Amino acid sequence: MPTIGIDFRIKTINILNKNVKLQVWDTAGQERFRTITQTYYKGAMGILLVYDCTEEVTFNNIQNWLKQIDAHAQPNVKKVLIANKSDMPEADKKVDPDRGRALADQHGLSFFETSAKSGFNVGSTFTHIATDIIEDL
Repeated sequence: MPTIGIDFRIKTINILNKNVKLQVWDTAGQERFRTITQTYYKGAMGILLVYDCTEEVTFNNIQNWLKQIDAHAQPNVKKVLIANKSDMPEADKKVDPDRGRALADQHGLSFFETSAKSGFNVGSTFTHIATDIIEDL
């Protein structure tokens, strides 16, 4: 189900024998929430940049989001690039995973392919970024 408005969730996971409370704010990249999003950047310890591998425009927007993060987030914020809808048929994919990996490498980001529909790699992605944050504290 697509995000309409801003979706907020809290999830507690155990990382390195510590309970970590994740607060997840999902704006679905909607331009109308850009000013609100800038406020969240200031306190964020981790940011997941998600694009839809079946929509080229969402991949192209990652560069703009990275600029916003650089302008408004703490310099040590952890970032992960995610190609969502990895479960879609290859014929429907407009962005090859190698392009995502190359962009992630260019910006020093971790890269994951996920499927929000099936849950593939979603938990691993959250565990990865939470572990990076904990190890940096």
